[in-house]
Amino acid sequence: MKTIKHGFILVCLMAVIGCFGQEQKTSEKSDTDLPAVETAKEELIPNPVEGAIVQGNNQFALDLYAKLQERKGNLFLSPYSISSALAMTYAGAKGQTQSQMASALHFPIQTEFHPAFGKIIKDLNTRGEKACPERSRGGRYELTVANALWGQKGYEFLTEFLDLVKANYDGQLNKVDFVSATEAARKTINTWVEQKTKDKIKELIKPGVLDAMTRLVLTNAIYFKGNWASQFKEEQTENAPFILLNGNTVEVPLMNQTGKFPYAETDDFQALELPYVDNELSMIIFLPKEPDGSSESGAESTDLKEFEQEFTADNVTGWLSRLRKREVIVFIPKLKMTSEFSLAAVLQSMGMTDAFNASTADFSGMTGKKDLCISAVIHKAYIDINEEGTEAAAATAVTMKMTSVGPSQTPVFRADHPFVFLIRDNQTGSILFIGRVVNPVGNSITD
Repeated sequence: MKTIKHGFILVCLMAVIGCFGQEQKTSEKSDTDLPAVETAKEELIPNPVEGAIVQGNNQFALDLYAKLQERKGNLFLSPYSISSALAMTYAGAKGQTQSQMASALHFPIQTEFHPAFGKIIKDLNTRGEKACPERSRGGRYELTVANALWGQKGYEFLTEFLDLVKANYDGQLNKVDFVSATEAARKTINTWVEQKTKDKIKELIKPGVLDAMTRLVLTNAIYFKGNWASQFKEEQTENAPFILLNGNTVEVPLMNQTGKFPYAETDDFQALELPYVDNELSMIIFLPKEPDGSSESGAESTDLKEFEQEFTADNVTGWLSRLRKREVIVFIPKLKMTSEFSLAAVLQSMGMTDAFNASTADFSGMTGKKDLCISAVIHKAYIDINEEGTEAAAATAVTMKMTSVGPSQTPVFRADHPFVFLIRDNQTGSILFIGRVVNPVGNSITD
């Protein structure tokens, strides 16, 4: 039988397609230093399974970043969206396909996995819904996580699979026609993504990604908008040089303020936590101490790369535990950027090989047959950092096709050179977004 090329697309939107296969060091603290927000250091997970899921998702986030960091330019993504979309796909995986996904994604293999993962999502949405109506200038935050399934009309999926995804991920099955109305189906899915991300993620699935062999698309969308607990004043924002990796500079608007923030410092970098209103979520910025690049030849220095080699889950956990509140003079750039990735090759390099192979994929938990494989994983993310706060959105799509197969003086935190950052839910410890800024003016990257 002729094998049709298949892949994985991840964009906080997940699409599945059917395939007929075989049967088969820190600064000293002063006495006046206050501890950082306690919820950021003590994870409030009510049971061990949820705690294991958060730990696993964060491990996956840093593993994925390690794979993507070799790419040039700015980076921004929502590993939480990617994990969520793949968790729904994982619900239908069996055998070695399931084992490989669990290993690559750091999913704990427990019967309570899906209810626990779903509860974390529902808790985020509950808090987000509670905050949203009260949000105004200077108000609280908005946070929503949404999932959906898009299945081919007339194609049968197991009731157990659909019920599991609906009950735990609130992923309702929507019937579309990939066979005879592929473009209409693509537009329908993209419209859903746009609506769930407040029009920040557009054209997630591009023409040619879906075709008549597509049978299922699983999508996840995450949207966040939050005001800083301590906002920057627009009149204090001034243009200043930002040092690029090659030593050249560009003029960027640098916001600044002085206040008490959770802060840590080593010989190599500074870390700063900027909480959003209510301290339920925070941005944490990791800033290498020396500006990258001074070479007249324009060759990139290795300072940022050296830091990124140490940017692991274990190290990040240790660094976060060192944050202590103290007065800091803060400078960070205003910026907007969009990133877009096709993650099939990356996920396969992380050990998820069978899921993309028409002859070895086992998603029989979706249909009762080994007739599905992942064809693409697409991810797209957007962020806007300004004086008021942050707006961020992301979407992931997984498609599956049918085939025949401390210093004593007040520290200055001046982010006028490349840095790495996280947006983190302090209630659970979940990393929702992760990014790297090497040029605030060069605002997008497409893979």
